[in-house]
Amino acid sequence: MDLPKETFALVQKHDGFSGKAEGPHIESLDLYLEAATIPLKELADGQVLIKMAMASINPSDLHYIKGEYGHPRVKGAAAGFEGVGEVIAGSGGYAQSLVGKRVAFTVDPAGSGTWAEYAITSAAVCIPVRDDMRNEDAAAHVVNPLTAMAMFDIVRKAESGSFIMTAANSQLCKLMTALGRDNDIAPIAIVRKDEQIAHLKELGAKHVLNSTDGDFKETLKAIVKKEKPRVMLDAVANQVSADVFAVMPNRALWVVYGKLDPEPPQFREMGQFVFMEKRIEGFWLTRWFMSTPLEEQIKIIGEVQARFVSGQWETEVTNTIRLGDAMSDLADALRNSDGKVMLVP
Repeated sequence: MDLPKETFALVQKHDGFSGKAEGPHIESLDLYLEAATIPLKELADGQVLIKMAMASINPSDLHYIKGEYGHPRVKGAAAGFEGVGEVIAGSGGYAQSLVGKRVAFTVDPAGSGTWAEYAITSAAVCIPVRDDMRNEDAAAHVVNPLTAMAMFDIVRKAESGSFIMTAANSQLCKLMTALGRDNDIAPIAIVRKDEQIAHLKELGAKHVLNSTDGDFKETLKAIVKKEKPRVMLDAVANQVSADVFAVMPNRALWVVYGKLDPEPPQFREMGQFVFMEKRIEGFWLTRWFMSTPLEEQIKIIGEVQARFVSGQWETEVTNTIRLGDAMSDLADALRNSDGKVMLVP
């Protein structure tokens, strides 16, 4: 088989960090990316070449292409962190053993992005997926599901009967809502649109609040008094988040895993950290991989695939965009989506 020497991709136009913190919202892809055909590097030992089937788009991708993520952009490199595809070449023993297999994967710094026809990554970050798992679920197998499992473990260890989620209409929060439902730990979901309420309740949220409602604060206080949630899983990190945390009970934990709102919050009740033993911490999946034993990772990955195949979880895809149409269509699809947006070659 003749291997491809180049790939069509959505390519970074800038290097490094932007020095801004505008959030993961884009008006036009042209500001950050261009469609181009770029050469594929020779595989290093332990790397695989993957023919893309589908790539997922996460807020972290958008932070990255805007130069707002935790590591710098590389000008001329393909964008995209996560996807699914078939391994068509590998260098080294384990990498070669993956040839012909469909894998979910994330890219590593030495590889190339998933918003392309072909991607290169380390075999170590490839997860063979079951034949009965949909591409839509496999393409979003790593970032959201493993984050959901890891953060829900924080909820479990807090021994709380309930937990709060912001930006709760996200795919990640929908997965955590199902985990709460299945483990009898009540999800309290915070959204910004009334039309999102019914579906989250169908998925298992016990309470769904619209933060733009005039009676939001009073309703929140009543629910917190009743349910006593000790963990808030927060993707927004804004003033609403701070206000929610202020009414939570003793030993409450605020876990920040995203920054959807660029405006920083103010917390006006600093004594709560002293007298109520409240804490704030961050969560980054990369750190979870580094600190979690391999055998536990394998066990959790098996649970993730089983949940998707059984129907306990489902990746809700509202738009699928062709790679060749992404420069014109992707930004609008992201603005108007209540589910995942996927890219296909």
